[in-house]
Amino acid sequence: MRKPIVAIIGRINVGKSTLFNRITRKRTAIVENEPGITRDRIYAECEWKEKQFTLVDTGGVDFIKQEEMQKKITVQTELAIEEADLIILLVDIKEGINPDDFKVANAIRRKNKLSILVANKGDVSDSELKLYEFYELGFGEPYIISAEHGSNVDDLLDKIVTHISDVKVESEEEENIIKVSILGKPNVGKSSLLNCILGEDRTIVSEIPGTTRDAIEIVFEHDSLKLIFIDTAGLRDKAKPKEDVEYYSTLRTFEAVRNTDIVLLILDSTQGVSMQDKKIANYIQKERKACIVVLNKFDLIKNNIEKKLFIDEIRYELSFLKKSPIVMTSAITGYNIEKIISTIKEVALQYSKKLPTSALNAFIRDVILKNPPKYVRGNTLKIRYVTQTGIKPPKFLLFVNNPKLMYTAYHRYLENNFYEAFGFEGSPVIIKIAKKEAEGRTV
Repeated sequence: MRKPIVAIIGRINVGKSTLFNRITRKRTAIVENEPGITRDRIYAECEWKEKQFTLVDTGGVDFIKQEEMQKKITVQTELAIEEADLIILLVDIKEGINPDDFKVANAIRRKNKLSILVANKGDVSDSELKLYEFYELGFGEPYIISAEHGSNVDDLLDKIVTHISDVKVESEEEENIIKVSILGKPNVGKSSLLNCILGEDRTIVSEIPGTTRDAIEIVFEHDSLKLIFIDTAGLRDKAKPKEDVEYYSTLRTFEAVRNTDIVLLILDSTQGVSMQDKKIANYIQKERKACIVVLNKFDLIKNNIEKKLFIDEIRYELSFLKKSPIVMTSAITGYNIEKIISTIKEVALQYSKKLPTSALNAFIRDVILKNPPKYVRGNTLKIRYVTQTGIKPPKFLLFVNNPKLMYTAYHRYLENNFYEAFGFEGSPVIIKIAKKEAEGRTV
């Protein structure tokens, strides 16, 4: 069953992200004193008194500013209003009513959406003196809270679940969902690529590096395939101080990768593989995530390079990402976008692949026969048998006579043969060793 969607809407700096974080009980949206920190729609699953709903944080609306970025934030807010089942219209009781409050209210009224008017920053002395102003918005009596201190937020949640209890939502069949994070340096075209895949401007795109600041989750269905794309902030080369907004963006990106199945590592084809690209790829490998390398902006260089040599060079530079598929694409022209989807599907299968124990042990026998372990420390490694212990990524356990006899080169030899025999394109393979005393013959 699809969960009701509750969107927090309001002008700039009324405390939308603070309320979002208070309800979700974690720092999902970045909060700073700088106005306009939230730029895209951010989603979180919430539950209150056994009632589940999806909460949406939106960028602050400023109808006066005409900059390209602000126009795109306003469009994002209008899309959030469109998809919401319930809207929290958040205003600032400390500052009082603002012309933009009327414009936001009118945008909600045009969509005829169920709404709650909430006056934030109610902890400020004499704040109730300005309460009467907000009746002019035509949404009834404002409900006073303090998102920062949590005052009346529990009561607000009671109101929310009461309003959404009657909301009719479409049912959904339970399916396997694949989580896909989009990772890369700033301005390599991550959001543009995602918008091209989705077929809509779901995330804000600009020539300004670092446009995406939060990790944004978006559900996408393609035939029978159900994906959750996570668009992340661009990872810059230099670390930022802890009080910096970009520091929190980086933390959110790392958290997104930890909770994902597959990472799309986006590179700028015109720049090749930079040191920062390698650092990001190394992080993906350390987290043991499946990976697809996507060469965006390929349309800008395709007439000036030999494709095979170019791919070979990328593979060489990212050689530690074993067997990761490389897809050349262009978010601007749409070139090879379908190839990204089909590659995600194939890599998801490899990442979840399970092998029968009998086939594994027959494989290990052949591998040992071709290249037996060397004599080490007065003894020889003997592999008793192998079994698969997990998926996402595939994990294997080798039972041996003495784990200390396993040397790096032979471990790498076994790993390479796993890839050669079973595929595992784009997926890491984890091989662990355990001691097993002899009970009859080895494999």
